[in-house]
Amino acid sequence: MKLTHVILHRLKMPLVSPFRTSFGVETHRNALLINVLGPEVDGWGECVADEEPLYSSEYSEGAQEMIARFLLPRLNPNHVVASTLHSVFAPIRGNPMAKGGIEAAVLDAECRVHNQPLSQRLGATKTRVPSGVSVGIHDEIPALLDTVGGYLAQGYLRIKLKIEPGNDVAHVRAVRETFGPDVMLQVDANQAYTLADAPLLAKLDPFDLALIEQPLPEEDISGHARLATLIKTPVCLDESITSPRSAIEAIAMGACGIINIKPGRVGGYLEAMKIHDICLAAGIGAWCGGMLETGIGRAANVALAALPGFTLPGDTSASARYFHQDITDAFVLEDGHLNVPTGPGIGIRPNPDALRDFTVSTQTVKL
Repeated sequence: MKLTHVILHRLKMPLVSPFRTSFGVETHRNALLINVLGPEVDGWGECVADEEPLYSSEYSEGAQEMIARFLLPRLNPNHVVASTLHSVFAPIRGNPMAKGGIEAAVLDAECRVHNQPLSQRLGATKTRVPSGVSVGIHDEIPALLDTVGGYLAQGYLRIKLKIEPGNDVAHVRAVRETFGPDVMLQVDANQAYTLADAPLLAKLDPFDLALIEQPLPEEDISGHARLATLIKTPVCLDESITSPRSAIEAIAMGACGIINIKPGRVGGYLEAMKIHDICLAAGIGAWCGGMLETGIGRAANVALAALPGFTLPGDTSASARYFHQDITDAFVLEDGHLNVPTGPGIGIRPNPDALRDFTVSTQTVKL
């Protein structure tokens, strides 16, 4: 596939409501979209780096410079192939979100050339995927219950509560007691605890949680393995899983029974597929995580989540969960599920008016 140039779009999109985690509070999505172009070639991808380097060391402004200055110049513009990008970019250390954003755009373009849906390219077996929703930290329990009740009324099949020290056990207890034992409930700590907090985390065991996600610092794999023996709630790893190799090692150490697979965190959808296959072979539960993506990134995530090894509802929420207006046609919740796009590539395109309204800058990189 021949490419001639790439356009990087920086967007600022207000969120429906502030989203609070143990890292901080987000009021808008500072998105970075990647549009690869060539003779009869047009593909879109999303780099999921946040505005600040809190969830990971990457951030959107730095990712844009990494893409323009270091990654795109490594391409042979006359012969760009998605499956080779991981090797092409390997000499550049780290920066999986920047690399993954380029790969996503190239995959979209490549699939469109072959009139093939991305879901088919990845090996999906489902036509729709179960949808979960992530609930930010609330200081006041009544407000939390109102929020959770609203999402359940909309039909979400799984509730994930963000937690942190001081906003954990009482909040989970209130949600479980209010909405009953049949609600699929899990928590996400985003590294907010240490192994010394194991007795506190064990107090979550009576609430029959599907999992506790990333309770300890990302580098503490041995700590997660030890924690897994001290609590009954299954341990799920997120930030710790950065590659197929890290997934293999974490599973071998008994550090997790479930993995949250985020394509941007592991360097793209093809690397995410490898981790999916590892989990499937090992009998480890998996689900597709989210990073407040626009419809561009959400479409690709839904395609990935349709693979057979994704056994739990992911963070593939409807567009309206985060945005009053998305930059694409909205993903709509239907009976607790999102439909997998069936058109070529990611099956969706930016709305030109919305793209114009939310764009704060563009950069064109000639290849």
